[in-house]
Amino acid sequence: MSRITDPVLASKVTTPERAAGHIRHGDTVGMSGFTGAGYPKAVPAALAADMEAAHDRGEDFRINLLTGASTGDEVDGVLARAHGIAKRAPFISDPTLRQQINAGEVEYTDTHLSHLAQQVWFGFHGSLDVAVVEVAAVLPNGLLVPSSSVGNSKTWLDLADRVILEVNDWQPREYEGFHDVYYGTRRPPYRTPIELRDPLQRIGDPYLRVDPEKVVAVVRTHAPDRDNSFAPFDETSEAMAGHLIDFLRHEVRAGRLPESLLPLQAGVGNVANAVLAGLAEAEFAHMTSYTEVIQDNLLALLDSGKLDAISATSFSLSRKRAERFNEEIESYKGRILLRTQEMSNHPEIVRRLGIIAINGMVEADIYGHVNSTEVNGSRMINGIGGSGDFARNAYLNFFVSPSTAKGGAVSSIVPMVPHVDHTEHDVHVLVTEQGIADLRATAPNERARRIIENCAHPDYRERLLDYHDRAWHANPTARHAPHILAEALSWHQRAQAGEPM
Repeated sequence: MSRITDPVLASKVTTPERAAGHIRHGDTVGMSGFTGAGYPKAVPAALAADMEAAHDRGEDFRINLLTGASTGDEVDGVLARAHGIAKRAPFISDPTLRQQINAGEVEYTDTHLSHLAQQVWFGFHGSLDVAVVEVAAVLPNGLLVPSSSVGNSKTWLDLADRVILEVNDWQPREYEGFHDVYYGTRRPPYRTPIELRDPLQRIGDPYLRVDPEKVVAVVRTHAPDRDNSFAPFDETSEAMAGHLIDFLRHEVRAGRLPESLLPLQAGVGNVANAVLAGLAEAEFAHMTSYTEVIQDNLLALLDSGKLDAISATSFSLSRKRAERFNEEIESYKGRILLRTQEMSNHPEIVRRLGIIAINGMVEADIYGHVNSTEVNGSRMINGIGGSGDFARNAYLNFFVSPSTAKGGAVSSIVPMVPHVDHTEHDVHVLVTEQGIADLRATAPNERARRIIENCAHPDYRERLLDYHDRAWHANPTARHAPHILAEALSWHQRAQAGEPM
């Protein structure tokens, strides 16, 4: 079956090189893609070649790049190596681009994933000149079958002056029917409630829409998504998963969670995958998931029969698991729904459904502030992603991390974090391989004792207790959350100097 059945758009099929010619220096470009899935595979490479040629002529050629979340080497990698990105939002994972951000060569706007689309609608990023969007098929009248992610593609197609479509036939044609694209969003003061009460409830359309007159090029591709594989579970990740699952059991026994739990959200990474693997062996049944990404073990949990339904905005699968999914895609219809990230991460929906959120962190301080983005308060890793969307609005949230890093030279529990992504007001439970600290309904000094005693590594526990005790006695009129400011960041100063904390 032809992937392009719209005669107007079929007449616009061209090469990646000619398509890239529609992108100019200084343009703001919105590209599809979310966590290594559904991003364009051919046009960015042709664009990078144009940029390198311009630089060889002594001309500047850089763009402002907006996506859903991280992409693959075919977008962030090739454009970064061509020194073609001036500004980037909202989330990255490419090592070259990360290096350029931290060297001050690229301006990076770290943004909650639920916020970017509306910020572009509000005009905060200026006009959107070009959209480059991967789809699985082009149907008559400008209807598009999305591929393995939705992300912000709907907004890019709506707002861009010029549109380039990549039709990737590696993506299954059977994706038609897997998506729920909501077209009811409005700017204030005309917004209306998002009436979504169940992870698989449809509130939108199965297709993206585009004005055919705006489409300047259509490119055919055949290329897989990024291989999103992770290292095998180790004792540390399995210990954290065990603590977390035991805590869920405790909440069920206490009557604070139903036996089927509440809809699950899990960030990308080994610990989240270990938790999902552990849930497959646990007693919970008829679970659901309302999340951003579908990882290998979330799909395995669905296969096991323990999980009934998944709502997300994207896949994030290993290559082997993605190929198997593509072969078996029909069996997942009616059990998986892919939405725009405005909806997958929407605070109103997260709060209404009562999400259980599980996300990683770099470090936490003794009062429960969490840093999830920056090393020593300055060096960007990836960005906040969607963790804030879920954590602040979740019924129950967990932040997880090994208790140490760099072979034990760095503690993940510190006196004060030098950068705060999630304040103490938004953090419910901290988990390390050492144990779990329930911070709900606690005051700062209660939190300090629980975090130090339950989550800190033994090599650092006494020093943290000593710091808190001395801070308490040094500040008789400031004991709500006592600190010794001259020492609070000294652990990070030693780490920055290459010394053990």
